[in-house]
Parts: sequence; C-alpha cells; structure tokens
Amino acid sequence: MHLHADFSKRVVVDSEALPWEDSPMKGVQRRKLDRIGDEVARATSLVKYDPQSYFSPHTHDGGEEIFVVDGIFSDEHGDYPAGTYIRNPIGTRHKPHSDNGCIIFVKLHQFDKDDAQQFTIDTLTDDFQDTDIADMTVLPLHSFGTENCGLVRLAADTEAEICDNIGGKEILVLEGTVSDNNGHYPKGTWLRIPHGTVHHFFSSDGCLFYQKSGHLPQK
Repeated sequence: MHLHADFSKRVVVDSEALPWEDSPMKGVQRRKLDRIGDEVARATSLVKYDPQSYFSPHTHDGGEEIFVVDGIFSDEHGDYPAGTYIRNPIGTRHKPHSDNGCIIFVKLHQFDKDDAQQFTIDTLTDDFQDTDIADMTVLPLHSFGTENCGLVRLAADTEAEICDNIGGKEILVLEGTVSDNNGHYPKGTWLRIPHGTVHHFFSSDGCLFYQKSGHLPQK
C-alpha cells in the first residue's frame, strides 16, 4: 500500500473526516495518514483502542513514536494518559492495551538505527519555553541528527514564518486552529510540508500542535 508516499508533495488531511478502519486486532481501529507497506509498514496513523482492547505483543523492528491524544494508553511498563509522548526505539517490545479506551498518534518504522533512547514525557507537567517569536512557545520532545520533535503553542493572533524548512515538517493540530496562506486547519488536521517550502503560519484563536521537522527527504 502506498498512501501519501511522495514526500515532495504537500499533504493536508482532516483526520476526523476519515473512517476508522479495523486492524487485525478486535477493538483496535486506525485512521491512516501516510503509509508505505502493508500490515508491516512505514506508517503514520491515528489508532483507537476500545475499552478493554489490546494489541498482540510485538517487537519494534523500525521503532515506534507515540503521542497520546485522548484517554489512557497502557502496556506492561505503565499507564500513559493524554498528553504523554513515548519513544520505543528499534528492538524494544511491548503488549499495548487500554482499559478505558484511548486514541494515539503513532509513527512506525521511522527511527534512525542509532537513535536508541527509550523514554516518555508527560507534556502536561513540563514547561514550555519562549522563542524568538512573541507569543509562540515550544516544548522540545526529542532531537536526533536533523530530526526535531516538539509541541508548539501559539497565542491568539500570533504569526510565524519558517523560511528554509530544511528536511520538511509535519504538524498534527491538537487544540484550536492553525492557518496558513492555503487554508485553516482545526483540531485533528495533519499536515506534511515538504523540504524547502516557505511556510507562513498563524492562529487567530490560539492553538497547540505536535510538530516533527528535519526528517523528510531533501531531494
């Protein structure tokens, strides 16, 4: 399967308009955002666990990055409420489940083989940092090589511009609305901005979004 597999193309997906598709496990469904491969794939998805659902034990051959969007996600190592960021590098293993149901944002098979740090961050308790742009704050989550992950918060009526955008970026809108010259993107929107694209973005009512940058092909 190839879904939004051309990384030189700009992509905008209203994830909340997508149907939930069944996974191989009962009670676990997915909204596919990009994908190269079949059941084992380089993939970006939203995954919904019904209450008392689980996924089979598995090893992360290509790594797994998770942001808990809603509810409480769990595995044998702990419970991770909404706002938790999780990195499970290549070779780690777990059996995920949810007692009361949850929705997670997941990126699979996108780790550098040398990026071996496993950790979780509770973004609801960590402090955001000021930036050079007034009323834009960030919470760094992870950095390796050219890749950077973090949360970005814009106050109402804040504007920003990324000029070089080396290695591209992805955005998942978590709260409020992000806008740019092409449109307005409410909660649940996923955007992929290719390498080398000038991106002027702003928010009229304030917003919070996950951002991953510097990880896309630079061709």
